[in-house]
Amino acid sequence: MSAPATSTLLTTPLNALHIELGARMVPFAGYSMPVQYPAGLMAEHVHTRTAAGLFDVSHMGQLKLIGADAAAAFETLMPVDVIDLPVGKQRYGLLLTDEGTIIDDLMFFNQGVVNGEPTLFVIVNGACKVGDIAHIQARIGQRCKVVPMPDHALLALQGPQAVTALARLAPGVEKLVFMTGGAFSIAGCDCFVTRSGYTGEDGFEISVPAAQAETLARALLAQPEVKPIGLGARNSLRLEAGLCLYGNDIDTTTTPPEAALNWAIQKVRRTGGARAGGFPGADKVLAQIDNPATLPRKRVGLVALERVPVREHTELQSTDGQKIGEVTSGLLGPTVNEPVAMGYVAPAFAAIGTRVNAIVRGKAVPMEVRAMPFTPANYFRG
Repeated sequence: MSAPATSTLLTTPLNALHIELGARMVPFAGYSMPVQYPAGLMAEHVHTRTAAGLFDVSHMGQLKLIGADAAAAFETLMPVDVIDLPVGKQRYGLLLTDEGTIIDDLMFFNQGVVNGEPTLFVIVNGACKVGDIAHIQARIGQRCKVVPMPDHALLALQGPQAVTALARLAPGVEKLVFMTGGAFSIAGCDCFVTRSGYTGEDGFEISVPAAQAETLARALLAQPEVKPIGLGARNSLRLEAGLCLYGNDIDTTTTPPEAALNWAIQKVRRTGGARAGGFPGADKVLAQIDNPATLPRKRVGLVALERVPVREHTELQSTDGQKIGEVTSGLLGPTVNEPVAMGYVAPAFAAIGTRVNAIVRGKAVPMEVRAMPFTPANYFRG
C-alpha cells in the first residue's frame, strides 16, 4: 500500500511572529495556526474577557462583489436582506444549498461606491473559502465581479479594552458602533475596520494588506492592554457567546431554522415579506419558520449539572434512555465556570429547563437546556 499523500500546510503572514511569541502551532483549515501561547488557554480566555486579545484570523476568506447588480445578485444566494443594507453597515449571512442547508455562514459589508462602483466586502470561513468563492462565481459571476482578496490578512482585536487600545493608534474608531466600519490608517497601514467579532465581546476585525500585517500586529501588541490569543481561547470564547462554529454546529445537513438562526432572516425575506423567498431552498426554509412543529431537530444550549466536560459527538438521551440528539460543541467554560455545550435535540426536548443525559464514557451525565449566550454579550451599540 502506498503512503498517503501529505499536503503542505499554508501559513498566514503572521507565521514568523507567532513562532517568535512562543505559540504552539496546529493544523487548522489547511493552515498552520496558533492554538495557544505560553500563558495558556485559560489565561488567554480571561484576558480577552477583561482586557484585549489579538487573534490572527487570516485563514478566513475575503472577497469583494463589485457592480450595480451586486447586492441584488448576492441576495439570490442567501435568505437575508442584502439590498436594504445601508452603506457603512455589516450583516450576518447564510449561504444555502438548493435544499436549504448551510454551505457557510459569513459577514458582508456595504462599502458603498468604491472606485466608481457599488461594492460589497465579504468574509467567509477559512475551511470553506475555496468552495464558497467558486459557488458565488458560478451562481452570480455573470451579474457582478467576484474578486477574491488572497493578498489581505485579517486580525481581530477583541475585549472590553480593545477600543482603548485601537483608538490610541486610530483616533475615530471609538465612534463606530457594533456592525459598522470604515477605512482607517493604523500604524501607517491601510486598514478596513469593522466593529464586530466572534467572542461576544466588544472589538474589531481589521482587514490589512498581507505585506503590512506584521507591522500592524506589532503595533497592536505594543499596547499595554493587548496580548496574543490562540484558536483554543477563540473556541471557548465563541461557545460561551453561543456562536456557531461552521463544521461543528452548522453544516450542509443543517437548515437555518434547525440551527436556531431565524433571527438572521429579516422580515422582508420571510413569508408575506416584500421580497419573500427567491433564495435556494426557500420553500423548505420558510415552511420550517412558519411551522416550527415540523422541525426534525433544534440547536440548543446545554449545561452539565456535574463538573464533567461534554465534548462534541457525545450522544444525548432522554431521562428514560431514548436517543434524542448529539452535542456539537462542548467544554468547561472559563468565564461561567461550568461545563457548557450546544447540540441538537428532538424539538420535544428543546424547551429551556428540560433535563437530558449526555453519555460520557458509558456514564449518564445530567444536563439542562439553557438559554444562550451563556455569558452576556458586550457589543457596543452606542
